[in-house]
Amino acid sequence: MSSETPTPELAETIAELVKTTMRDIRPRLVQAALTGHRAENENLRHEDNFLSDYDLWMHQRYKELLSEVLPSFIYASEEDDPQVIGDDPDPDLCVLVDPLDTSELAVRALHGYTHLMVYSRSLRRPVIAIVGDIFHHVQLYLAFHESDGSDRALLITADGDRHPLESPSNAHLPQALVTNYLMRPTERFRVLAQQERFLDALSAPGENGKARGRIGVDFGSISLCHVAAGFTDATMEIAKGFAVWDLSPGHYILHAAGGFTIDLDGNPIDLDYGLNTLAEINTTMSTRRKFIAAGNRALAEEIRDSIQI
Repeated sequence: MSSETPTPELAETIAELVKTTMRDIRPRLVQAALTGHRAENENLRHEDNFLSDYDLWMHQRYKELLSEVLPSFIYASEEDDPQVIGDDPDPDLCVLVDPLDTSELAVRALHGYTHLMVYSRSLRRPVIAIVGDIFHHVQLYLAFHESDGSDRALLITADGDRHPLESPSNAHLPQALVTNYLMRPTERFRVLAQQERFLDALSAPGENGKARGRIGVDFGSISLCHVAAGFTDATMEIAKGFAVWDLSPGHYILHAAGGFTIDLDGNPIDLDYGLNTLAEINTTMSTRRKFIAAGNRALAEEIRDSIQI
């Protein structure tokens, strides 16, 4: 396995690849929403998750398009077992993909996201991450590793405007907008609703007597991207945990923007995601992780101190 740090030009190429894929899938999802023909499949890999023809189409499309820009890589998609693509039997790069996140909402034309992360097995860290928003004007969140060892993050709008991500929120808990993937009534929403100490802290009045704290719903890696951009102040998952394809791309983007992600013991989550051997990749793809992500470390700790684990 040879080491080769991808260039920012490769990040740009893959970002265009993601935009192309989103452009192609968007009208199909709108049509599915308008007609009610959502093309649901039986999900044999993840029984409790929604799976559609659109997930499977994007899974295959990414594999084809990535093969045109990467000579050899390990393709680790939510929709299939990891596989080596190309002539090199032991490639350095592992491409982690969640082709269509929140697909149950995407086929209703409400929310739809796509995650792609390029991980260097020799460096034991991600070197490119892209999270695409299919239906909104803020379209891409991108992070990449520079040759000098630094990481950069930016967002790109649908009309091509670029904005560096380097100033996440400095809010404290009583002023914060904290999000959570609370859509599943019993396994997620109920767990959050039972966090009375956290909800009381979030609802505490500020110096002017007004309560500014808010709870909101968000999804997968995009929730950490929203923190990276300063659109929200923090996001957390304390119930079921996120799979690696939901957490890691957004985690790297938030890291590159200067934010913080900790586990429920207060330890920073490392960039080594355990994608270093095929055995590790298979294990990692079947595990979940609970976390708190915030624009600043103090807020992450405030949230951790207020939740009942």
